[in-house]
Amino acid sequence: MKQTFQVENVKCGGCANTLRTKLQERFGEVEVDLEKMPREITLDIEEADIEELGSALRKLGYPFSSAKLGKFEQGTAKAKSFVSCAIGKM
Repeated sequence: MKQTFQVENVKCGGCANTLRTKLQERFGEVEVDLEKMPREITLDIEEADIEELGSALRKLGYPFSSAKLGKFEQGTAKAKSFVSCAIGKM
């Protein structure tokens, strides 16, 4: 079922490209909306796989907006997102 999730730290097309390429193998096509704040991703996903998606997003530095992260985790996610963004631009 198609679902939309709000994610943090997505700033540009490089970030969107990273999300599309890194999540595609496991989760299929991912649409990234750069027009909304917070940014949104839309994909076809089963309820049972949402936790795994959340984990994958955190590892890339783009956690769900609803995720309860401590200050250290927030800082780590932002740092990871900068690296993911740069990689996505290449």
